[in-house]
Amino acid sequence: MDQVDRMQIFHRVAELGSFTQAAQSLGLPKARASTAVQQLEAEIGARLFHRTTRKVQLTQDGQAFLERSRDVLADLDELQTMFQVEQGQSLRGRVRVDMSTGLARRVVIPRLPELLRAHPQLELEVSSTERRVDLVREGFDCVLRAGTIGDTSLIARPIGELELVNCASPAYVRRHGKPRKLEDLAPKHRLVHFVSTLGGKSSGFEHEGGAVAMEGAVTVNNADAYEAACLAGLGIVQAPRLGLQPLIDSGQLIELLPRHRAPPLPLNLVYANRRHQSQRVRVVMDWLARVVAQALS
Repeated sequence: MDQVDRMQIFHRVAELGSFTQAAQSLGLPKARASTAVQQLEAEIGARLFHRTTRKVQLTQDGQAFLERSRDVLADLDELQTMFQVEQGQSLRGRVRVDMSTGLARRVVIPRLPELLRAHPQLELEVSSTERRVDLVREGFDCVLRAGTIGDTSLIARPIGELELVNCASPAYVRRHGKPRKLEDLAPKHRLVHFVSTLGGKSSGFEHEGGAVAMEGAVTVNNADAYEAACLAGLGIVQAPRLGLQPLIDSGQLIELLPRHRAPPLPLNLVYANRRHQSQRVRVVMDWLARVVAQALS
């Protein structure tokens, strides 16, 4: 086992937070994975993990080594795969991506078979969550992110815009009436509040000129729960048309206040500003950009 192998084992332990899980995922005995990391620590002269009986956590030196060694492994991977696509060969290896639950369920995962038919040796890790992941610390190759980016160290590739609509269930409209103007919303109507982290504060009903503070009995942090709460008649939601249009067409939801929608959300493919990206990551990113852009058009 050479130093590159040891670095790859170190990366898998850092990603999974467990020597046991890392060894299982790589098809290695746990003792061999542990020994490889110990040898790597001896070679670089730094302790990479805090180890307890309950968890494995990166040290400060380990976090720095993780971020710098990603570029080293990416460079090596680039050398190994730089001619594969040009020569018609199938790409291989792992790509880790993150996106919202709705995009994963409705757009990306249904189209994955076509990508894997072209590159059957690719291994895709698809994280679907509404929270903002840390690309570098959590080891993501790219993420699909709606809204502002914020972090200027990241590169954003524009994909399109998510149009937002206001909806409620027929049962909700029967109980509370159908609002005709913004002044009808408070205090008569209820909003299903959406926050990325429970305990956070919702901005209320957003529209082109600001937001209307509204009460609501339910707060969720997941797109599926948001949709389910709306279908259950718990209040008004503001969500991408991409996901709600089939429910509007079928009559399960009713669009409200079409002249007072929240501003559309820019959708970007975001990745870290590294010197090189492997060929497989570039291919997956191009595929994601094309598939999502088609869904938005």
